[in-house]
Amino acid sequence: MSSGLYKALKGMKDIMPPDIHIWQDIEKKAREIFASYGYLEIRTPAVESTSVFIRSIGEDTDIVEKEMYTFQDKGGRSITLRPEGTASVVRCYVENNLHGLPSPQKFYYMGPMFRYERPQSGRFRQFYQIGVEAFGSSRPEIDAEVISMLAHLLSGIGLQELHFQVNSIGCEKCRPGFKEALLSFFEGSFDELCVDCRRRYSQNPLRILDCKVGRCIEIRKGAPSVLDHLCIDCRDHFQKLLELLEMLGIRYTVNPEMVRGLDYYTRTTFEVTSENLGAQNAVAAGGRYDRLVKEFGGPETPAIGFALGMERIVELLKMTLKYDLPAPEVFIAVIGERAGREGVRIVDDLRAGGVWAELGDWTSSLKSQMRRADRLSAGLVFVIGDDEIQSGHVKWKKLADAATGEVRISGIRDFIIEGKQA
Repeated sequence: MSSGLYKALKGMKDIMPPDIHIWQDIEKKAREIFASYGYLEIRTPAVESTSVFIRSIGEDTDIVEKEMYTFQDKGGRSITLRPEGTASVVRCYVENNLHGLPSPQKFYYMGPMFRYERPQSGRFRQFYQIGVEAFGSSRPEIDAEVISMLAHLLSGIGLQELHFQVNSIGCEKCRPGFKEALLSFFEGSFDELCVDCRRRYSQNPLRILDCKVGRCIEIRKGAPSVLDHLCIDCRDHFQKLLELLEMLGIRYTVNPEMVRGLDYYTRTTFEVTSENLGAQNAVAAGGRYDRLVKEFGGPETPAIGFALGMERIVELLKMTLKYDLPAPEVFIAVIGERAGREGVRIVDDLRAGGVWAELGDWTSSLKSQMRRADRLSAGLVFVIGDDEIQSGHVKWKKLADAATGEVRISGIRDFIIEGKQA
């Protein structure tokens, strides 16, 4: 059967070696850093009731209107593949009464998200995110903690030349005044706005500031700044956050136009970008969503979080770092059937001790087995035949530098493990 008959769907891809090892390194580092900050893993379903996302993301957003994978299940219910992680975590938080835990409650997640949009560099229809959510604190210190944790993660995996942008988009007290100022500003240019922004004008004018259409970008130059319309509490919160970021040594830029594309954000918003990614340059983003838990039926609970896109992170790392495929620590080449059986016992013993060991095929020539060991970039090679079994000793060779030596067959496992610890 031709392999061309079956292909991955457009915008969805397989993740294979060597890339998968980069993914695993990122996930490992994320787990280590999140644990040091007291964040616990949470896993939510990839499929939710459609209302979960309409309620949280906003009915007039591009995600809900154009990009969600929404279906009718066999029970006639509208279900959706999750397009982002926060809504599912909030639903879980409320449904399972996690607000009863000591505050702040801090969680992280890893997994696939789904959006039906035009595939492009670093952007897919099935994509993966790592995200965190912290519930129960309205203090700017938790905002700084989340941003600092993100900075440590990105630097910990080797990313450089990143730009942190921060903003405050106010709260329910001060945002109405800012909306009125925006409506007044865009009123004279309404007909020149794109179709989406003309709709946003009446539904959510803040999202005009997030439009990527060139003409809309030009029109909004000189638009009112949200920072000029913050209430005293929001202004104080934002100023304290900036002071904390400076104290922590996190370099940032205040970007008053950054409003984020989801309706649930309040106060702090932030984004991390890279100049090496072209137009789609955001690698991570997040912010505060102090009303969302209550809107899901829970108690009034301030919250903040972020998500980073794995595909873009991997793309950046491949530009700057060299990744090699993992290689077996030991290769056992065997000559003859008796040595082949002894090789099975040895590699099984090594694997039980946590050593990656590969076994040659005794029906193949020694030259062929050594060629395979070389292609695998094995660390140590042992050659076992009848003479070695009779003497109880076997010679080893390091392929990297051609160093050689000898060890008892019964002591191979200890020899390898001691070498790893040296």
